[in-house]
Amino acid sequence: MSHADREAFGVYVHWPFCLSKCPYCDFNSHVRHAPVDEERFVRAFAREIETTAARVPGRQVSSIFLGGGTPSLMQPQTVGAVLDAIGKHWQVSRDVEVTLEANPTSVEATRFRGYRAAGVNRVSLGVQALDDASLKALGRLHTAREALDAVAIARSAFDRYSFDLIYARPDQTPRMWADELKQAISEAAEHLSLYQLTIEEGTPFFGLHAAGKLQTPDEATARALYDVTQEVCAREGLPAYEISNHARTGAECKHNLVYWRGEEYAGIGPGAHGRLDIDGVRHATATERRPEAWLLNVEERGHGVVSDDSLNSEERADEFLLMGLRLAEGIDPKRYAKLSGRQLDPHRIAMLREEGAIAVDADGRLRVTKSGFPVLDAVVADLAA
Repeated sequence: MSHADREAFGVYVHWPFCLSKCPYCDFNSHVRHAPVDEERFVRAFAREIETTAARVPGRQVSSIFLGGGTPSLMQPQTVGAVLDAIGKHWQVSRDVEVTLEANPTSVEATRFRGYRAAGVNRVSLGVQALDDASLKALGRLHTAREALDAVAIARSAFDRYSFDLIYARPDQTPRMWADELKQAISEAAEHLSLYQLTIEEGTPFFGLHAAGKLQTPDEATARALYDVTQEVCAREGLPAYEISNHARTGAECKHNLVYWRGEEYAGIGPGAHGRLDIDGVRHATATERRPEAWLLNVEERGHGVVSDDSLNSEERADEFLLMGLRLAEGIDPKRYAKLSGRQLDPHRIAMLREEGAIAVDADGRLRVTKSGFPVLDAVVADLAA
């Protein structure tokens, strides 16, 4: 059995530019007032893809994810050139999932057909909220109406699409959120990513929050909002398959499953992370975050990698646990034992089972329960100790 039959292999491509910086965002995104030289960036993407493929040849790509930043600021021919480069240096699976993250503005929606022609078959829309006051507060450049119009265009252009919403926003009640969520599901068809608003250091929201000018819901309300999320989505046929991701059966994001199942992926572009298996060793790679510095690095030496760490068996097993327990399907403890060279502690498992935080299936799979998910970090820490 070849490597390609056995494992999924994802390619993540990071487009680091945005029209404006959202006040809650701590991702690697940059605003440039001069036009970005897309042709030069495409050449650099192709070069980094070539260099990476030489390190991990013979892979079959099962998913490609164009993330950001705002990839929908790219011209469709830029996207096409990136996909061509991937196809040139690796074999691409016939049923490859190709996702592009897009802002739901009318300008970007005009490019959707072009992306479809270029090979994108799934789009993920950063809707974030369905009411205008919240969108404005979140620093988004679209209105709710414009977002829903873009969703309609996405629906006609792509077989598969998803959108993101942020909840636990200032002044949000469980009732308001339930209504918004139902509206979203009636529009979203098959997949939703639902994130609690977190206040990240180094963002404008962090300063406002510290100064008492931005009130986020208290812990009890945040928990009620989480519970409403689970209930409404499950009732409407989009249960959580991962702690923040909901889908109809079969509509899960293949690319995200690569991360959570601890499979292999290449990280291409400024500030992209990868996990590559070279000679039986798992490498954690990361590239230069600053776009122009990344560009110069790639032009000079064929890649922008600034860190490349070999993970030892303990680190590899911990990462498998940390990612895998985010999934509703849970993990196979035998795989943990194979990676780490030791079993998970049966006493800890027994205690967590007794507390109702984890369940062990008939086939031995270990998964976090509904009541364990809100305290996932504690559960993982306990098992990994």
